[in-house]
Amino acid sequence: METVVSGIRSTGNLHLGNYFGAMRNFVKMQEEDNCFFFIADYHSLTTHPTPENLFDSTKQVLVEYIASGIDPEKCTLYLQSDIPEIPELYLLLNMNAYKGELERCTTFKDKARQQENNINAGLLTYPVLMAADILIHRALKVPVGKDQEQHLEMARNFAARFNRLYKVDYFPEPTAYNFGEKLVKIPGLDGSGKMGKSEGNAINLIDSPEVIRKKVMRAVTDSGPVAGQEMAEPIKNLFTLLKIVSTLETVEQYTKVYNDGIIRYGDLKKQLAEDIIKFTTPIRERIIELQSDNDYLRKVIEQGAEKARASSTKTMKEVREIIGFRKF
Repeated sequence: METVVSGIRSTGNLHLGNYFGAMRNFVKMQEEDNCFFFIADYHSLTTHPTPENLFDSTKQVLVEYIASGIDPEKCTLYLQSDIPEIPELYLLLNMNAYKGELERCTTFKDKARQQENNINAGLLTYPVLMAADILIHRALKVPVGKDQEQHLEMARNFAARFNRLYKVDYFPEPTAYNFGEKLVKIPGLDGSGKMGKSEGNAINLIDSPEVIRKKVMRAVTDSGPVAGQEMAEPIKNLFTLLKIVSTLETVEQYTKVYNDGIIRYGDLKKQLAEDIIKFTTPIRERIIELQSDNDYLRKVIEQGAEKARASSTKTMKEVREIIGFRKF
């Protein structure tokens, strides 16, 4: 059993891309590994420094985690801001993180271009906080997307640098949790690219049937199949979604009418919308049920904080001793 750490920012709703891309694998991981799943409410402040609804957003992500299958009895589910040892380790790691390496980080350069009036220190040191999230539990594995690979490499560097500076073999160098073929990439509804929050092309798990129908019916298509030409990417995307949520018979039916050149995209979209609704309805109903159960959510968060602090307190006690902080 390996220790695994993964977080999600407390902004936006979970969507089908999140669910099929990682969440289903998280549900499997909690059966096999020692998993720490946290809601990264500190991280959200790097791009939203004055959030209007931080509490509501955090609660919604917590609810959707649980509704999607994360079991607080099988893993450690907690809020980043409930663990004071994380910012303490973040502070200590910052003492040996260098301006040049942080400025070379691709995501920092991208975000700095996007938010020219908010290039804050937290944005610059984002990889250090991510490293603290991981190293606080001395994790061996971290599920990361392509955009986070550089951050994980920096976490490995910070771990190795700490060990080298203090002549210890304390922090393991975490590696990426490889989902391999089990990681499904879900396309968006805009005809290209993957489904995402910021792209505005996603179907959220909380979306009502009416919203889902409207979104799917607006999905990008083309003028129709042309003999001898490869299927256009927007149509491939619709068929990818169909294969995920529909029956094999449905997929075969629409594949046949497409190949015969008689497909009606309106019919395809209507079928896809209804199958998505059928798939998401149990999750949506569970989300609505949990939203009003504050006593249960409070219990989950308190239990998660207690479990996470048991690990993080031990780490920080040992880190402080290694560095040389001792009581007189």
